[in-house]
Amino acid sequence: MAGNGAERLRVALIIGSTREGRAGGRVGRWFAGLARQREDIAPDVLDLADYEFPVCYPCAATPQMRRFTAAVARADAFVVVTPEYNRSFPASLKQAIDYAYDEWHAKPVGFVTYGSGSLGQYAAEALRPVFTELHAVTVRNGVGLDLLAGEPERPDGDGGRARAVRAMLDQLVWWGRALRQARDQRPYPV
Repeated sequence: MAGNGAERLRVALIIGSTREGRAGGRVGRWFAGLARQREDIAPDVLDLADYEFPVCYPCAATPQMRRFTAAVARADAFVVVTPEYNRSFPASLKQAIDYAYDEWHAKPVGFVTYGSGSLGQYAAEALRPVFTELHAVTVRNGVGLDLLAGEPERPDGDGGRARAVRAMLDQLVWWGRALRQARDQRPYPV
């Protein structure tokens, strides 16, 4: 999709798993590579494994918390890359999401989920009400990967994965531009 002369959308790609031996880094790099091919997106990878967040929520934000929250504030839109753990998403992701509040408002969120058999779709469904509570808009289409099938090593064998990525990013860009323009014109009411 061409950029139509409009400023590129700043999209934070949040890799939500911090487990040792995780697939999240590989999935995140695969998706970031596809996002970088688009002229309408400027991706910024926020890998939660690169942050040293406190074990317990502190009284005052730490420098790492402030760094993450500032990156969320700069973004126009988000893509959350997450595994499905026990029909939900990782605690590391919930902890990071909770560090910000106003920074999520009136911005779109897309999901790249992965799992074994379910494509990680339960993680996306568990995240939708979380982001709704944060006044964010989740896009309808997402990308699901089945790690038992060897994805994302061969994600486009039939073209279906490429279509899913394109549809989700097209929706994210549409919402991202519309909401950025709306935020520029007037503050979001809470």
